[in-house]
Amino acid sequence: MTSILRPTLVLFTALTLLTGVAYPLVVTGVGQAVFPKEAAGSLILRDGKPVGSELIGQNFSDAKHFWGRPSATGPQPYNGTASSGSNQGPLNPALVEAVKGRIQALRDADPGNTAAVPVDLVTASASGLDPHISPAAAAYQVGRVVKARGLPETVVQSLVAQQTEQPLAGFLGEPRVNVLRLNLALDAVH
Repeated sequence: MTSILRPTLVLFTALTLLTGVAYPLVVTGVGQAVFPKEAAGSLILRDGKPVGSELIGQNFSDAKHFWGRPSATGPQPYNGTASSGSNQGPLNPALVEAVKGRIQALRDADPGNTAAVPVDLVTASASGLDPHISPAAAAYQVGRVVKARGLPETVVQSLVAQQTEQPLAGFLGEPRVNVLRLNLALDAVH
């Protein structure tokens, strides 16, 4: 029995140290050395203090700010520890009702806006935490933000254009707007 138990325990201990201690330490060290900002959470700072992350959306609901995609996390929106999709299919009555309610909320917030509502303003992302919206979703909200802030439309449109991120390498992904960065730029306008 000892001839079997001892090699088993040695192998178990060695693999535990290798995969449970050494590997995570090496990966963490390499990550912090090569991608220090990302390894620290991609934090966005204002006046030296963190106000959010580039990677996790925030719940903006006032008329003066751009709104992000709906969050699928509950009961607290954009809760990183509860990341998940709604897993509701397009024929699910609960999703249909939720989308109708979100469209109505957007219409109520900006009654004069008769444009088609971009789909990313009424559906959650797969993680429920997406910090980005499409340029079309940002453009849809420009009128509401202009009215609420009393800014010229050209100023707000310019901020949207400045905050629009292009696809990686020019072809990977879609153009997108980080809602937190856009709202911080908007708050900085006097």
